[in-house]
Amino acid sequence: MLQIAFIRENQEKVVKALAKRNIDMASVVADVIALDEKRRATQAALDNTLAESNKLSRDIGELMKGGEKAKAAILKEKTLSLKESSKELSEQLDAFAAELTEKLYTIPNLPADLVPEGKTPDDNLNVFQEGDIPVLHEGAQPHWELVKKYDIIDFELGNKITGAGFPVYKGKGARLQRALITYFLDKNTAAGYQEYQVPHLVNEASGYGTGQLPDKEGQMYHDKTDDLYLIPTAEVPVTNLFRDVILTENELPVLATAYTPCFRREAGSYGAHVRGLNRLHQFDKVEIVRVEHPEKSYEALEGMVEHVKTLLQELKLPYRILRLCGGDMGFASAMTYDFEVFSTAQDRWLEISSVSNFETFQSNRLKLRYRDKDGKNHLAHTLNGSSLALPRVLAGILENYQTPEGIVIPEVLRPYTGFDIID
Repeated sequence: MLQIAFIRENQEKVVKALAKRNIDMASVVADVIALDEKRRATQAALDNTLAESNKLSRDIGELMKGGEKAKAAILKEKTLSLKESSKELSEQLDAFAAELTEKLYTIPNLPADLVPEGKTPDDNLNVFQEGDIPVLHEGAQPHWELVKKYDIIDFELGNKITGAGFPVYKGKGARLQRALITYFLDKNTAAGYQEYQVPHLVNEASGYGTGQLPDKEGQMYHDKTDDLYLIPTAEVPVTNLFRDVILTENELPVLATAYTPCFRREAGSYGAHVRGLNRLHQFDKVEIVRVEHPEKSYEALEGMVEHVKTLLQELKLPYRILRLCGGDMGFASAMTYDFEVFSTAQDRWLEISSVSNFETFQSNRLKLRYRDKDGKNHLAHTLNGSSLALPRVLAGILENYQTPEGIVIPEVLRPYTGFDIID
């Protein structure tokens, strides 16, 4: 979340920046500042009350030493009154602080200066495109037909044992899925990212730490008995590894990668554009996460973009990179690049990765800091990206690599699959 001191000192700037997201937060920001003023005034009153109480306690001690018990008794009565006042003030302070925090949780991150104006995905800026779109043979099919033809993914079996959006991968389909995961992890670790295996369930504090809660509560699967959430992305547990951590400056940057299944309710997602692998409730993804010095985070963001580009270049899939406009960015992001692969059989672009810089938005919630050489603590910057989300990468491979003889496996994956065609 945004730092209250920054909002207080830059009220107009904050409202103007949030308008780039096409939302009017003026009244919310005004409420936040008013609550903060009440909190600060209450804190000052509590501090004064406690200071007076402490002074009286010292005075009582001196009077008792001097044998002036009557005067000491009068002061004791005053301390009882001050204790009652301090209790009331403390309760008010807790109430104001809780209300302020809840208000702050509703304010999204400020878009960076480079984020383009815009309201919808149509306003996103195409900053890079690479790869030839293949010309498919007559009778080429979309992936949801191909997986039935070659019996490699079964949507009906998944529906039988769980429900829609939970496919079963079979035979060469399962092996290709595992090959992609291992290939992505190998590329990430070779680039310096440390691999983690993390829990697939997280507590509420973790959800709040990375900004999924309360913003995306309706999209997350929640176990009410244990109050745990199935993760929507590995970003949540991996970034929370560093919650309440103070790093030394020379420990930066921190680079982490992890493979996890991801779980999303995707409420309200219907229609042909979500057929097959295009939109699932459970899917596999490999994630990269960075904790960076604020002065180096945008350089790191560009480095992450270049890294994801190498994956798609080696897979030889046609792709493009979009810089998201203010109206299409995620709640916690300051700037996001989306990668899209072209699905020739569907004749449309499919999102396969988002690479984002959150600046201090997550670290302020996480209390993730670094200590500089002068011993002062500062909030770090956090970044994350998909490298990559598997369903649409797999859809792109199945559709773009199909031939009359079968689906050719990208050359870079063959050492991982052990076969070069699905037929």
